[in-house]
Amino acid sequence: MIKTKQTPLWVFLAFSAIETRKGALLLIWACALFTVYCLPWNTIANGTLGEFGKLVFLIDDWSWLAMMLPMTLWYVASLKWMDKHDGWVSRPAGASI
Repeated sequence: MIKTKQTPLWVFLAFSAIETRKGALLLIWACALFTVYCLPWNTIANGTLGEFGKLVFLIDDWSWLAMMLPMTLWYVASLKWMDKHDGWVSRPAGASI
């Protein structure tokens, strides 16, 4: 991502290492999946998941979800800003990185 004068700092910090919209979408989907994983499934299921649930779902409190949800929303808001302001600059054909 290229920082311009109109790009806010919060958008630049979200996507400073992301070059394309596809990369940003991949990051958002990965964060969304991890956010769902961060739900305390053992607590929600009242222990009915058994030993398998304890082995796979290691998170047993809401603290990870409290961190992942705002971060995912931040990435989504940054993507919307980039789309609205044509923030994804395409390189000319044959241009090097």
